[in-house]
Amino acid sequence: MDLGAYAERARTGPCFICACLSGRPGYEHHLVADDGEHVAFLDRWPTVPGKVLVAPKRHLEHVVRGLDEPAYVRLMLFVRRVALAMEEVCRPERTYLYSLGSQQGNAHVHWHIAGLPSDTPYERQQFHALMAEHGVIKAPPEHMDALAERLRQALTHQP
Repeated sequence: MDLGAYAERARTGPCFICACLSGRPGYEHHLVADDGEHVAFLDRWPTVPGKVLVAPKRHLEHVVRGLDEPAYVRLMLFVRRVALAMEEVCRPERTYLYSLGSQQGNAHVHWHIAGLPSDTPYERQQFHALMAEHGVIKAPPEHMDALAERLRQALTHQP
C-alpha cells in the first residue's frame, strides 16, 4: 500500500464510497451486505483479517448530526449485525468499532469493524493493529471473494 497515494486519492479523488456504489472503475470492493439503506464491504487495505467497512448508501458527512436518531439507530444495528457475522467467521479476541474520516478526506460517514486476532501481542493491539503504517494484509482476490461469501453466509444467522 502506498500511503502517500492513498492520502492524495482520499483528499482529491471522488468519495470512495459513492464511487464504489456507482461502479466506478478502480473503486471496487468485495460486497458483504446491502440492506437498501446501508452497505458493508471488505476493506481494500485491511490491517487485521476480515476488516469490514459499513456506510449509509446516502452520502452523509457527519456521523452524529448527519443522521436523525432513528437513522442513527438503524445504522448502528446494521453495524452490529455485520460485526456479529465477522466475529462468527474470524473469531477475534476483541472487536473494534470506529468511525474515521474528515472534511479533508474520506468525508462519507463510515464505520470500521476490525477484529483483533487472539494471538496479537499486547504492544501490537489497539491503535497499532489499526494503522496501515504497520502493514496491511495482501490477500488475492479469490481469498477476498471467499471471505466475503463466508461473511454473507454468517449474516444469514443474524436476526
